[in-house]
Amino acid sequence: MPLFHTNKVANAQKMFFKTLLLFFLFRFCDSRDTITWNKEQLKDDGGVLVSKQSKFELGFFSPGNSSYRYVGIWYSLAKVSEKTVVWVANRNNPINDTSGMLTINRYGDLVLYAHNMESTPIWSTNVSQSVKNVNTSTSSAQLLDTGNLGVFQADKNEIFLWQSFDHPLDTLIPG
Repeated sequence: MPLFHTNKVANAQKMFFKTLLLFFLFRFCDSRDTITWNKEQLKDDGGVLVSKQSKFELGFFSPGNSSYRYVGIWYSLAKVSEKTVVWVANRNNPINDTSGMLTINRYGDLVLYAHNMESTPIWSTNVSQSVKNVNTSTSSAQLLDTGNLGVFQADKNEIFLWQSFDHPLDTLIPG
C-alpha cells in the first residue's frame, strides 16, 4: 500500500505542475489590445497589439528592405498571407533603428519615442492640446476589430479623444 500511495502522490504532483505550467504559458502568451497610461507600452521588440477578434495588429514594421521603422496597423497575419498595412502613425518621420516605444504620456497623448528621448516625441496624437476639461492622465489606446486605433478616457470607451480613422491613408477597410 505505501508504494501505491507514493505513485499516486507522484502522479498528482506531476499533474499539478503540468497544470501550473500551462497556466503560466497561456498567461504570458495572452495578447493585448490596449495601452494604458503609466502601465503598458509597446516596444520595438516584436510585440504587437492584437484586436479582440484577432482581425488587426498594431506594431513596429519596416517596409520591404528598408531599415526605417514605422508604427502601423495591418491585417492580422492569421487572417491574410501577406502583411497589408492599413495605417501608419509616423509615415513622415521614420525611426532609424529599433529603439522605438509607443506609450501614453502623462498628458494622455499616445506618443512614439525613439532613442529613449522621452522629451522629444517622433509622433503624437496631441489629445492634450485639443481636449479641454478631460482628465487625460487616465487615457488608454485600444486597437479595435474595425482596424481603428482609438484613444479613450478610462471607463468611457464610447467617446474617442482621438482615432486613427480621422487620419486615413490610401487603404480602404471593408466592413
